[in-house]
Amino acid sequence: MKAVALLALWGGSGIGATAGPTPVRYWVTFRDKAGQRFSPSHYFTPEAQARRRRQHLPAADSTDYPVRPDYVAQVRASADSIFYVSRWLNGVACRASSAQAAALRRLPGVLAVEELSTPALLPASKAASAVAEGSMYLSAADRQLARRQTTSLGSNDFQRNHLDGQGVRIAIFDVGFNSADHHRAFAHIRRRKGIVQTYDFLRHTPNVYQGGSHGTEVLSCIAGRLPDSTYLGLAPQAEFLLARTEQMYRERYAEEFAWLAAAEWADQNGADIINSSLGYTTRRYFPEQMNGRTSLIARAAELAVRKGILVVNAAGNDGDDRHWRTVGTPADGDSVLAVGGIDPDTFLHIDFSSYGPTADKRLKPNVVAFGTVVAAAPGGYVHTQGTSFASPLVAGFAACVLQQNRNLPVMELFRRLQSGASLYPYFDYAHGYGIPRAAAFTQPVPAPAATFDFVAQKDSMLAVIIRPEAARVPARLLPLYADSAAAVTPPADPGKLGREEGLPTTPTEEDPADPTPIATAAAPPEYLYWHIVNKRGVLRRYEVVEVSQRVILRLSLERLQPGDVLRVHYRGYTQSYPAP
Repeated sequence: MKAVALLALWGGSGIGATAGPTPVRYWVTFRDKAGQRFSPSHYFTPEAQARRRRQHLPAADSTDYPVRPDYVAQVRASADSIFYVSRWLNGVACRASSAQAAALRRLPGVLAVEELSTPALLPASKAASAVAEGSMYLSAADRQLARRQTTSLGSNDFQRNHLDGQGVRIAIFDVGFNSADHHRAFAHIRRRKGIVQTYDFLRHTPNVYQGGSHGTEVLSCIAGRLPDSTYLGLAPQAEFLLARTEQMYRERYAEEFAWLAAAEWADQNGADIINSSLGYTTRRYFPEQMNGRTSLIARAAELAVRKGILVVNAAGNDGDDRHWRTVGTPADGDSVLAVGGIDPDTFLHIDFSSYGPTADKRLKPNVVAFGTVVAAAPGGYVHTQGTSFASPLVAGFAACVLQQNRNLPVMELFRRLQSGASLYPYFDYAHGYGIPRAAAFTQPVPAPAATFDFVAQKDSMLAVIIRPEAARVPARLLPLYADSAAAVTPPADPGKLGREEGLPTTPTEEDPADPTPIATAAAPPEYLYWHIVNKRGVLRRYEVVEVSQRVILRLSLERLQPGDVLRVHYRGYTQSYPAP
């Protein structure tokens, strides 16, 4: 077993500590690692070494080398205390007064000193137990949802090709994994010793089966199973590293450092994928800082990707918060696969799922999955919602793709997950490129047949007209015109704070033991998606339209600015119309 020595906890006061103003937190970056020695074969597990070879990476680079102890000693002597040391970022986190910080900046080995100021902690956004209590009762609707959360991604295609995540190692960072060590949903994982390492980076103990059940629910959306053997995720045969990095309903810099520590630990222990259903928003950062470069964990996530690890992160649950109109961090990272949520009934953006773009106008979320799921929890199963559960569904999907091609470079995997999604090459800031599709990886994908045409009309109007062969819906042919066409668009002024909450699973009149046949889920609705994108690749407008007539869109060409492109997607076919 490899020691957990990546991001160390340091206690005690430095020689320079004096009574006075309350110390604040600082991040101290060092200049170099000169003179440090490092043995990759002793530090990394065999799985980590194998991943680097598959990714065509060197056995080690400078970020893997330990921090110079003499530099650390200098900071300890000048600051109030040190509480974290990071190899990857070549620095330490410490507490110091402003005078001590000034002294730190003068140390010969110090490159920079950055204050980690943070506003006072806010109360939890909702009153809830730290442990979600599940029930063994599952209605027919629950059982149908449990199947649809994976079939929507193409689970049948993966199963036919024997792709279930085997051999892929997934690290999960979360608040706790209560009951995962004995819950029946994970019995198949325990039998094969599929949980290979655990660590609580807040309490510094291997025991992660405490603190909350959110991680249990997340794990089940990758590899959990119902009593009837229905899998809740796509990678039941994957291997797992479980890390507790967060306290329930609190956001502190200590937890952000715990995320960084867990990332270094996951790298050391051979993770191929990191799933993080956590994010930081208004409690610590401002929307304009969601640029993938400001937060510590965004920088750590980018480093993890550089080391060949795919980072999959929930987009966030602030879609209906009018004061926060972007994703959280580290989902804002350029190389982080941010996952949004969709409504299982409509297959459209679910109200709480955070919208993109990032502060610097990059596309987020990248892809989407169900934001309402059935998951394992202490005592049974829960019907719950949040982008926290869309993220592990996609992480399990990525594990199946990686199992199919173990030598796939991490950023090529990232690109293929996007290009294999249902809307690609169309995208918007609610749905990204759409839902990843297993069929894109398991069978030849024919070129889509044209389903509509752009037709220039008089008065500088451009019409989008559905072709007759693509206009057939069950029992009828769409009319050329209808009285109205309903539009489904993101709310212009969302209201109350975003959330992630459990839904009731109270039994109805149905008998929990009644083997009621589960209805076959209807095919996803066929919507028309369109956007206008400027020459910098930034969307100026996007909309999703429910199709009720063949002339589905009429747009004044005067609305197109030089360099703009109108892009439309319908039934798998995408066509672009550049501004004249």
